Amino acid sequence: MSRRLPLMFNSPIPATASRWRNCISAALITSPTSPFSLRNSKNAVVSFCSQSHSSPPDTPYTLTLPLPLKQGNLKPGLYLVGTPIGNLEDITLRALRVLKSADVILSEDTRHSGKLLQYYGIKTPLMSYHKFNESQRERTVLKRLQQGEIVALISDAGMPGISDPGSELAKLCAEERIDVVPVPGASAVIAALSASGLPTDEFTFVGFLPKHAGSRRERLLLSANQATTQIFFVSPHKLHQFLEETLSIFGDARRCVIAREMTKIHEEFWRGTLREAKEAFSIRLPKGEITLLVEGKAKCIDEPPPDSQIEDELRDLISNGHSLSMAVKLVAEGTSRKRKEVYSLALRKFGKQLAEEE
Repeated sequence: MSRRLPLMFNSPIPATASRWRNCISAALITSPTSPFSLRNSKNAVVSFCSQSHSSPPDTPYTLTLPLPLKQGNLKPGLYLVGTPIGNLEDITLRALRVLKSADVILSEDTRHSGKLLQYYGIKTPLMSYHKFNESQRERTVLKRLQQGEIVALISDAGMPGISDPGSELAKLCAEERIDVVPVPGASAVIAALSASGLPTDEFTFVGFLPKHAGSRRERLLLSANQATTQIFFVSPHKLHQFLEETLSIFGDARRCVIAREMTKIHEEFWRGTLREAKEAFSIRLPKGEITLLVEGKAKCIDEPPPDSQIEDELRDLISNGHSLSMAVKLVAEGTSRKRKEVYSLALRKFGKQLAEEE
């Protein structure tokens, strides 16, 4: 018996059958031998292949499509399933099949994920799996996997394990020789990078910065001296703080792109320098999670920083809890000055402290 998946379309219905075909084929690949139909709220069926150019009745429709033919049954294991980052249409046919076939779906937020499953008519049971219960759930999930079940893991948006729960469970399954299967989907990182206009040949994904100020500064110092495009996740209420801290380390002129509400109605890509970004967003508070990209450091031979700058960086790192030896290491890695030179300067300025450490 063929299994069919209902898809709800609440947007205005295209006026002609040919436009219907173009609309659906842009999102779904179907076999010409697999018929499907359009059903309105009164349960009347409208043939999708009709050559009639009359507009369908102005009522909500359910488009019933056969699921893609299986290449055999799904094997037991952990399936990391990519989900939309905003637009519910950004999900693959394979992801829908896995979610429908799984014995259980692990979800970061069951209420949020429930809307996605309801939209696509998927009734697979949900189990909460988030950073606060991750360690408690792991053994329960592992036992189910060892019993031969199919377990799907989804996050609120994008791929599980990328700044979201999932990496520890994948590691545990790999150690137990349980199959871990990626089901690729939408990615805020790749979507933002591809549309940013910044170099895409090399990039560094940083994600969310640490909460502790000293750790944030340490991470930003490393990023500021890399030649690759730097990609961060930023919560909207922390954007102003992020721009202030980044500006003080990266400098005024570094280009950046602020991508927000990607794939949604109010999608925005703001482009400019870090200085311009700080000024622009000092008077507005954007909504929605933000993917922020900063261009890499120019590949050129820089003038070695003066002793005063080296001393200031050493002092900042020490005041944030780093040992002097670690501060020397971090400063040397982030400048064109040799470590021996930085060490000599540290001896002159902070020699007593260095002697106490040793």
